[in-house]
Amino acid sequence: MEEINDSIVIKSAETDEELCGRGYVHCTAWQESYRGIVCDRYLDTMTVEATTARARNFPDNTLVAKDGDKVVGFAVYSPSRDEDLPDAGEVDAIYVLSEYYGRKVGYRLMNEALSRLSEYNTFFVWVLEKNERAINFYHKYGFEFDGCKKEWTLGTPVSIVRMVMKRA
Repeated sequence: MEEINDSIVIKSAETDEELCGRGYVHCTAWQESYRGIVCDRYLDTMTVEATTARARNFPDNTLVAKDGDKVVGFAVYSPSRDEDLPDAGEVDAIYVLSEYYGRKVGYRLMNEALSRLSEYNTFFVWVLEKNERAINFYHKYGFEFDGCKKEWTLGTPVSIVRMVMKRA
């Protein structure tokens, strides 16, 4: 368990309340972060109920950032799902509520996720190509584009790009 700014704690999600918090952060962070990047109609149809159901269905390898009893961020990590990077660790998701931006919550979630993937020397994330805030965060952390790109449909087509980092 790691403390941030004295009040925020990073830990494994262990309770249903923490998974519900992950669902709330997932929905809210998408709606806060992806306006102008993802189709508004798609964002407007997202529900906390749906993202909470997803959190409950896929609880493994979930970290939460908690400010007291409130989940304010989360990260999900796993062995690589990409066939062309078989011996890598993946940070599948990392989201923080906008009111906690600038407090190193994302940085601490990333540190903990990568420490849980300690058997790997290569790590990667997929990020929306137009999500400059996230891309800047990953660049500062040491991730670089590797040229891989995919198209997703989130109401309308969007591009996601892969960023990779090798352990120093």
